[in-house]
Amino acid sequence: MTAGHLPLTWLYVPGDRPEVVAKALVSGSDVVLIDLEDAVAPDRKEYARAATAELLSEPPPVPVHVRVNALDSPQAEADLKTLSPLPGLSGLRLPKVTSPADVVRVAENATPSGGGAIPLYALLETALGVEHAFTIASSHRALRGIALGEADLRADLGVRGDAGLDWSRARVVVAARAAGLAPPAQSIYPDIRDLDGLAASCTHGRTLGFLGRTAIHPRQLPVIEQAYLPTPEEIETAEAILKAATTDPGAQALPDGTFVDAAVVAGAHRTLALAHRRS
Repeated sequence: MTAGHLPLTWLYVPGDRPEVVAKALVSGSDVVLIDLEDAVAPDRKEYARAATAELLSEPPPVPVHVRVNALDSPQAEADLKTLSPLPGLSGLRLPKVTSPADVVRVAENATPSGGGAIPLYALLETALGVEHAFTIASSHRALRGIALGEADLRADLGVRGDAGLDWSRARVVVAARAAGLAPPAQSIYPDIRDLDGLAASCTHGRTLGFLGRTAIHPRQLPVIEQAYLPTPEEIETAEAILKAATTDPGAQALPDGTFVDAAVVAGAHRTLALAHRRS
């Protein structure tokens, strides 16, 4: 997919609250992520699965992905068996992936009723998962993306400051690119009231190579989208680059000193694709 067709916003909602899921479907998020794992208490797991299955019995208005339970648990087996055949399921989000075998096992056991492969997304939430980032990212054709689960990773590493996760973030961005996957989305920003902090964090994530972000509240969605869409100045520069490249396809410098070559032109195309994603 081109940059203009990739999601920028992914909204998490608990699977045992159908009324919240219904609101999420009309929130404007590009993808709704129904969580059957951390957001659902143990005694609500079966209800959450049944409610999600009812929703996905028909295609919803926006793509819906489901984060299943821990892959080594009986709950995950039930999640995959119940949800995989349903026509409304657009993807499965796999928690705490630590090896390629985790992805392969799910890919071989989660088959939609019409055949083919369900798109899978691996969450890397431990040091071991990050160390295996590229082998996980290239483990199976059904895998469409990888991302960090930063809350668990922070605890696993004993990291206090936010900057302590930047090496892991860069590792995941590079692994995704090396495996031919889409750029990862940033992990959630846990303070739903701190929109300025969210915007600053998104700006930092964009500089690291992320594209878009998962959210836990609808109020975060416009902040994330604005942070990841090109600014008017970036659009103007991209248009100038493409105009110059059309006039003279060789390497050259723009009047402002910007050097234009094939890599810069490719970046300009990505910028304009993102800028026009809502048109």
